[in-house]
Amino acid sequence: MTIVTRFAPSPTGFLHIGGARTALFNWLYARHMGGKFVLRIEDTDRARSTDEAVTAILHGMHWLGLDADEDPISQFESAPRHVEVAQALLADGKAYRCYCTPEELTKMRESARAEGRPQRYDGRWRDRDASEAPQGVDPVVRIKAEHAGETVIHDLIQGEVKVSNAEMDDFVLLRGDGTPTYMLAVVVDDHDMGVTHVIRGDDHLTNTFRQIQLYNAMGWDLPKFGHMPLLHGADGKKLSKRHGALGIEAYEEMGFLPEAVCNYLLRLGWGHGDDEIISQKQAIEWFDVVDVGRAATQFDMDKLTHLNAHYMRISTNERLVDLIAARLEALTGNPLDDTARTRLLAGMDGLKERAKNLVELSENAAFYVRTRPIPLNEKATKLLAGEAPDRLRDFRAIVAEIKDWTAPTLELAARDFCEQGGFKLGQIAQPLRAALAGSNSSPGMFEVMEILGQEETLGRIDDVL
Repeated sequence: MTIVTRFAPSPTGFLHIGGARTALFNWLYARHMGGKFVLRIEDTDRARSTDEAVTAILHGMHWLGLDADEDPISQFESAPRHVEVAQALLADGKAYRCYCTPEELTKMRESARAEGRPQRYDGRWRDRDASEAPQGVDPVVRIKAEHAGETVIHDLIQGEVKVSNAEMDDFVLLRGDGTPTYMLAVVVDDHDMGVTHVIRGDDHLTNTFRQIQLYNAMGWDLPKFGHMPLLHGADGKKLSKRHGALGIEAYEEMGFLPEAVCNYLLRLGWGHGDDEIISQKQAIEWFDVVDVGRAATQFDMDKLTHLNAHYMRISTNERLVDLIAARLEALTGNPLDDTARTRLLAGMDGLKERAKNLVELSENAAFYVRTRPIPLNEKATKLLAGEAPDRLRDFRAIVAEIKDWTAPTLELAARDFCEQGGFKLGQIAQPLRAALAGSNSSPGMFEVMEILGQEETLGRIDDVL
């Protein structure tokens, strides 16, 4: 049997970080089992579903590297099939038309609440004849749920979970306007798509008990279910925007690398010994849904940032230059020409050690590609006060004569200059940094001088003098 997993987001918003973890676990399990991963856009809520959200979801999935093995399916487009199943259940006596008015349903809930009973539909039309139907009411179609015995789920993550069928209500399959509900659509789609494993958040556990009723009514084989705990914030409370519960596109914009995000999400609720850094290849080899923990997991932005810094350091210089190119052009207002790219590639080893994300990397790298005169921040301006200009002028005269323009030669010249002048290396290096980088921080100053080249270095010193 081919294992088939699925991810089924609703396009009423962007791809949430929790949804991304669900997609990742489904994708990994399919890859681990040599199976298939499919994507379904659950767009039956036409009022709230948007093309923008669909585009964002597909982009987020692609950015994370979680591409499906087939073209995405639109749940809305399968509505005729959903209706067909409901009609089959009606014909087989396993569903019925309910003519309750909205007012009756409201009164039903109010009475149940007042009496301390569960606020469920009481089944008043379950066995009534349609001849008793009131005029002017468009009936809904409800499943004739099994009320005897119990429903048991042998959950891959939660273990055995069961509920008394007496607690089940006859939930709606088709609304009064004839459109299918989520509860019907998701079961029909999972069956028709051949989904063998439904791995999703444990907030769907109650839905699963109801959906099993529908599988049984249709005589369909049940998929295996795995309900993983939801993410919490670092404070242990339900994950919200203040914890970092943002759309995946926000993490891309904040300069995180997709492999860092996937590695971090993988470790939220699943682990492989003490391994923290797990490549995609290792994740596919090691991941099994039965190893996902039952306890809620905490999302910590600081830990994600720390992990991202590691992936920044091991990324190739060429890739990082490509990733920050558009950011740098927006930041400096200048297109990246060959000279700028050459400088960035040469300086990337020094830059990526100091950055935790692509935003920081872009900001730190901007001085390499700015056109003269480069802007100076407030701290750089202060470093160029007092005796600094005189020392820079004297040092400029020395390095202007250097033929071997390399970092070791430049550092040796600076040390000789300081020794002869009777001051510390920092008293020339810091004004140099201000002049060449426009800031009080940068990679090693002599490395910067070598990368900028003699002409550019002298020109930037002249600008501040």
